[in-house]
Amino acid sequence: MKKHTVVVCDHIHEAGLEMLRNDENINFIMAADLDKKELIETIIPQADVAITRSSTDVDEFFIKHATNMKAIVRAGVGVDNVDIPGCSKEGIIVMNVPTANTIAAVELTMTHMLSCMRMFPYSHNHLKIDRVWKREQWYGYEMKGKKLGVIGFGNIGSRVAKRAKSFEMDIVAYDPYIHPSTVTDLDMTYTKNFQDILECDIITIHTPKNKETINIINEAEIAKMKEGVVLINCARGGLYNEEALFNGLKSKKIRFAGIDVFNKEPAISNPLLDLDNITVSPHLGANTFESQYNIGTQAAKNAIEAAKGIAYPHAMNLPIDESKIPVYVKPFLEMGQKIGFLASQINNSQIIAIKVSGHGDISNYVESLSTFVAVGAMSQSSDETINYVNAEFVAKEKGIKIEWEALNESSVFKNVITVKLTTAEGTTSMSATIFDDGVKRIVAIDGFDIEVALKGDMILFKNSDVPGVIGSIGSTLAKNNVNISDFSLARNNESQALAVILVDDAVNDTTLAQLASLDACISVHYARL
Repeated sequence: MKKHTVVVCDHIHEAGLEMLRNDENINFIMAADLDKKELIETIIPQADVAITRSSTDVDEFFIKHATNMKAIVRAGVGVDNVDIPGCSKEGIIVMNVPTANTIAAVELTMTHMLSCMRMFPYSHNHLKIDRVWKREQWYGYEMKGKKLGVIGFGNIGSRVAKRAKSFEMDIVAYDPYIHPSTVTDLDMTYTKNFQDILECDIITIHTPKNKETINIINEAEIAKMKEGVVLINCARGGLYNEEALFNGLKSKKIRFAGIDVFNKEPAISNPLLDLDNITVSPHLGANTFESQYNIGTQAAKNAIEAAKGIAYPHAMNLPIDESKIPVYVKPFLEMGQKIGFLASQINNSQIIAIKVSGHGDISNYVESLSTFVAVGAMSQSSDETINYVNAEFVAKEKGIKIEWEALNESSVFKNVITVKLTTAEGTTSMSATIFDDGVKRIVAIDGFDIEVALKGDMILFKNSDVPGVIGSIGSTLAKNNVNISDFSLARNNESQALAVILVDDAVNDTTLAQLASLDACISVHYARL
């Protein structure tokens, strides 16, 4: 039986290496200490699977030499140094190990929380380095009885909450993508009102980094917080706006902050380091011996399974064999993912069901379409990486029903896909097609026949069909320096109208609130593609 070659490009835990050495079907090459150019030019062409970390860039040069590669395992969570589209084009599956450092990240969060409340690093340095004994200078605060706001209640956030509960803290959790009982069954408070989080004594964040969560805490949010609030971020850099964080700490509005992650790393010149009311660490979320063991062994296990073709755990992509599908299908698959992503922003709540309908010839591929739609719909609402391989499993785990139907005839357009997204807040339906010019266009939203390009920043304004609304919308946007690039309007038989407005720049919450306050407004939503 032919052996499968697995190359380890960067150092992982010895236990993982032993797993590779001891498998009689694996030809194991340890190449972590080789010059990267030599590694890529001489070793990578032999590899069926490669295990990498941050020291090896899987870029165009790497992929060019990976002529026999089946899969790449990124030993860790982040894949910033992996060209995933480039790998997909060459049929290389990219995997990571997203849960290996969960406990390490949880415990680091608690470390920062305790350090902030008792100013431990500062009192330590005062005695250990300055050799000063001044107990009266180091009065801290107890965690018991304090209200902890947890943003994101996934693998890490929920475990932080459970540990904080043992300190007799009151927990308030904000996560619009989970069922409230996930929180309330733990005798904690679930909220959909972000203001409830801003009123907490301590706030910690545990979300993915995406368009929805970048700068989720900014000047405006800090202004609404309690005097002397404590902020913790051991998740991703950029979730808290660093300039706003700096200003809040300097003014003492934020009494203390515990930060492990930064916008730009290494953060040795970050202005936050100049402040005397912050505890910092150099991105240590995975830096425990246990997590390194878990990362090494899980990466080795994934590599062995991928080399043997058994499974591709936590696959980040799905290679598309374009020779087996008509040319027109792939753009519809991509459009389906965008529609799912858009619908989830419009109907921003816990997803209950996703139904995909295919009209016309595209109906022959509606099952594949449903996977792409599910990836788009769930990608912003989960702390897990959603991909084409695990979408069905994650949906089942979260209780999300995925359905599809093939409708061979399409009365108006040759090929149309319709996505119906049902959440705890209601149902959103959206249909789209691709015209002969190759542009993806929405052709219906919630019963309104409308034509709008599927791109950019988009405001959806539903209103009572009365005179003067278009002018009011235009003047409100103009007042807020928002430039309109396209304005599409539709009406229904219930004296209602829907405007879909494409704009050139991001729209802030103040502008949306002003639109919502217009007399004729029924609802207003904002989405970014």
